[in-house]
Amino acid sequence: MASILVVDDEQSMREFLEILLQKGGHEVAVEGDVPAALSRFAAGAFDLVVSDLRLGRGSGLDILREVKASSPATEVVMVTAFATTENAIQAMKLGAYDYVLKPFKVDELKIVVEKALEHRALVAENRVLRHRVGERRREAEEILGSSPPIEEIRQLIRKVAPTRTTVLITGESGTGKEVVARTLHEKGNRREQPFVAINCGAIPEGLIESELFGHEKGSFTGAAETKPGLFEVAGSGTLFLDEVGELPPQVQVKLLRSLQERKIRRVGGSVDIAVTARIIAATNRDLAEEVKAGRFREDLYYRLNVIQLRMPALRERREDLPVFLDHFLDRFAAELGRPRPGVAPGAQLLLLGYGYPGNVRELANIVERAVTLCDGDVVTASSLPPAVRGTAPAVVGGAVALPLEGLDLQAHLDAVERGILEQALKRTGGVKTEAARLLSLTFRSLRYRLAKYGIGGG
Repeated sequence: MASILVVDDEQSMREFLEILLQKGGHEVAVEGDVPAALSRFAAGAFDLVVSDLRLGRGSGLDILREVKASSPATEVVMVTAFATTENAIQAMKLGAYDYVLKPFKVDELKIVVEKALEHRALVAENRVLRHRVGERRREAEEILGSSPPIEEIRQLIRKVAPTRTTVLITGESGTGKEVVARTLHEKGNRREQPFVAINCGAIPEGLIESELFGHEKGSFTGAAETKPGLFEVAGSGTLFLDEVGELPPQVQVKLLRSLQERKIRRVGGSVDIAVTARIIAATNRDLAEEVKAGRFREDLYYRLNVIQLRMPALRERREDLPVFLDHFLDRFAAELGRPRPGVAPGAQLLLLGYGYPGNVRELANIVERAVTLCDGDVVTASSLPPAVRGTAPAVVGGAVALPLEGLDLQAHLDAVERGILEQALKRTGGVKTEAARLLSLTFRSLRYRLAKYGIGGG
């Protein structure tokens, strides 16, 4: 169903077009002159305008100019009984989709209207595709593993995906939060609609509001034309707000209003636009702590945190490591056009014993590097990054197992110390005096170690 504005100074024609287009399943508004039409257009969003060329003392070309200036995505079809080549050329130059002559056949007008709406849909779809350009194209990844935390995630997805409920996905960087978001979209009834993702921490603070909500022409320096925001681009699909904890305070306020009222307003605009996209947000921050610290709005937190899915760190699901290794070996071998390599026992021990502070994303990068650099058809320890070669696997039989390839003892001890320091700070909520007590260190000694590894501001 489309929203259509009909403008004609003849009442009988307005009524005829209103009935005709409503029978086609569209929502129709009608006006009889230029001022009323422009006022109606400014008060609401329309997909299509069907306007007579001659409107008493006004002209349909005036409407065409204003519509295209404020909403380039809206299509305009001109209708007239007084056609000239000059008028037709002028209308097309101003951006009209087509030109229909009176008297017209009903089927002829229906075809023009439907083609205009199809063109608008294609433009919107193209905008979605352009939004994805520049992103690394990922294959449709599934949620891998069978550990208890992952099975719990799968069960929640099955329950939540068919709903429109807002979901907050938490977890460390690299744990696969976007994979979960895409799975929620694909398993729901919006799968045929766009999935639009934005990393809120990657957009400059001065541009994030325009990116999300769009802007009107001339609303700020450089706004040469009206631009729909990602809420509009997502349509009735899914808008994924990655790293939502990075949003600046003024954008948090506007996002809260959008979630409450299901409406947005472009930067510099005066018209509310209804939005229907489902919102999925993700963050690697503890938003509850951010609320306490005054960096994140409490009311927005509760709006986003309707259903929370926590993605576990890879170290919390080490039993899934072999599955990921197999998956990434297959994937990167295929991408590089070579047979899948095997993994030497020494390299296998190192890969299974490494701590992966960067989680699944780091594992993927390590395997891609290994497949690229390996000689022959076997990944050896020499194909792995120094950080992995310098670590030992987990405890075996009560003692630390020495890898066959040997290890860099100091690098291993540093990695262990760093990990324990990070865990202590996390457990104590960042309170360094408590962390020092937990580790039986003096505060001065703890501060020295934190500075050494660049943790917690030193």
